[in-house]
Amino acid sequence: MSLVAFLAWVGLGADGLSSSAYGPEEAFLALGTHTHLAVFLAVATALTVVLISASYAQLIELFPSGGGGYLVATHLLGEKAGLVSGAALLIDYVLTISTSCAAGIAALCSFFGEVSPSRQLVYALISVVVLVFLNLRGVRESIQVLLPIFLAFLVSHVGIVLFGMFRHVGAVPELVAQTVHETRSTWMELGAWGTIMLLLKAFSLGGGTYTGIEAVSNGLQILREPRVKTGKRTMLYMAVSLSFMAGGLILCYLLANVRKAEGATLNAALYHILSSELFGTGGVSAAFVFVLLVSEGLLLFVAAQSSFLAGPRVLANMAIDSWVPHRFSLLSERLVTQNGVILMGAAAIGMLVYARGSIHVLVLMYSINVFLTFTLSQLGMCVHWWKVRKSESSWGRRFAVNGAGLFISVTILIVSTALKFREGAWMTVVITGAVVALCLAIRRHYNSVRLLMKRVDDVLTTLPKSKPGDSGFTRKAGAPVPRNTPTAVFLVSGFNGLGIHSLLQVQKYFPRYFTNAVFLSVGVLDSAKFKGASEVENLKKETEQDLDRYVEFAEGLGMHAEQDSAIGTDLLDEIVELCQRVKERYDRPVFFTSKLIFPNENLANRFLHNQTPFAVQRRLQFEGLQTVILPIQVTI
Repeated sequence: MSLVAFLAWVGLGADGLSSSAYGPEEAFLALGTHTHLAVFLAVATALTVVLISASYAQLIELFPSGGGGYLVATHLLGEKAGLVSGAALLIDYVLTISTSCAAGIAALCSFFGEVSPSRQLVYALISVVVLVFLNLRGVRESIQVLLPIFLAFLVSHVGIVLFGMFRHVGAVPELVAQTVHETRSTWMELGAWGTIMLLLKAFSLGGGTYTGIEAVSNGLQILREPRVKTGKRTMLYMAVSLSFMAGGLILCYLLANVRKAEGATLNAALYHILSSELFGTGGVSAAFVFVLLVSEGLLLFVAAQSSFLAGPRVLANMAIDSWVPHRFSLLSERLVTQNGVILMGAAAIGMLVYARGSIHVLVLMYSINVFLTFTLSQLGMCVHWWKVRKSESSWGRRFAVNGAGLFISVTILIVSTALKFREGAWMTVVITGAVVALCLAIRRHYNSVRLLMKRVDDVLTTLPKSKPGDSGFTRKAGAPVPRNTPTAVFLVSGFNGLGIHSLLQVQKYFPRYFTNAVFLSVGVLDSAKFKGASEVENLKKETEQDLDRYVEFAEGLGMHAEQDSAIGTDLLDEIVELCQRVKERYDRPVFFTSKLIFPNENLANRFLHNQTPFAVQRRLQFEGLQTVILPIQVTI
């Protein structure tokens, strides 16, 4: 189902809007007693949302087929920058799960009375486990389910924020005068540098507010055509709603003179004050507060659920590029997808336990990687506009927008890291660095195996081509192939020694039985092929040329040979569809794929290799298609 802008805003904007439950609160509390600085904080927060959204709107234009931080950084800045961005995104999604679950439980507990932090932690852990279970069962986001929650949150919160801001319209001149006076006092007390650092600290602690802004650029595939126009309109809706909610809540904290209460969030305290002024102290006021907090909590759980869907997608993109185990690339295989879900859930539980359920600690860890990804994306866009400045007439304006976004992102990133490093942000830096190091080790392993397999390629792909009849049996040229002909179907990836070895193995173990061969291959769209239509077309031609070489080789063995190919991002789905096409043409196909056999089998080899053949075999056998896995020995 393709989504119009409004429904896309509902589906993709939940993550961003839900951050208003904890981002503005953390920013306001960081001001301490200097609460009148909240006016500047509210304006800065709203402008930052608008600026980052505007810069991401330009990213949508450049990547109309969709692209998150990992793909954008890889294309525009190189593999290593892409790796850092991908690692940061993975940690971000894990922290989104843990932070959203902790904040959701806190919102619900705020209505039902004071609940101890240890009990809230237990509830948050249970909620993560429930989400893991639901995702293992195959739950998916649905606009029909999300729409009532989203609309309940939007209508109730917009109403209460508008009331909170405009209930004292007549007091605005007094507020301005007090703000000026308090700012001068703070300036005298802390000095210029101290005042600026206080504002920067509060601003950076509210960094969680900006999470979810890049969701639209990630989800362009589900938008209705024209996707760029729909995407930019969706981004506009998100920018307006998030800037209003975040900035408005900070102003309401100041206007209502809200103070942090034990066992309740700052939002809950604000809702109780404003609802009692709006409806009195009766049941209507309590019911409205209940709607506010429940819709907020449910939206936070939806945001956590969205990370269970988005995280495995990032893992899949990185797996295609060999940064993480290839098993994560098969999103349509449940036995493979569950690895990503379990990994995300286990990591989120670890984060919650480490932070002891404290939203403050989680937000400290959260905001660094958010702005690391923003920084790399904006830097990549600036590099792009500079490179095309001679051919793009509007490059200056576009460069300025992304440059401003880069400046804001770098500033917050530096301030966040410097001011919050000892408070807990160091853990995010350590974990992200460890993930990057692990990815480098995995890529090094895959490269070493690729070099070993090159020996097989050098020998088998340079074998002299046989002529029809050399194998001892021939096929009459041009003769049609009967449907009941035994057919060997080879699942190959490029023209290499593995494919030739499989063909020769079948000839060896089934002499003169298979006289018909079909070669199937899927051109997978990795980060190198993601730049545009020309790269996709080149990938299609390369895939077909490799298959033609197999056909030529098989015909030299006296076999009838055919080929078929597809281009896509999910290898497994495309392979199954190709195999079903073969089944429609021939009644007796046997499908052959291969696995690697290492002389010294160890845990790394078992975890990093041979998942794709078994996943393909499971799917094809479930479809009633006979599949054989041929062993290929790797010699060291």
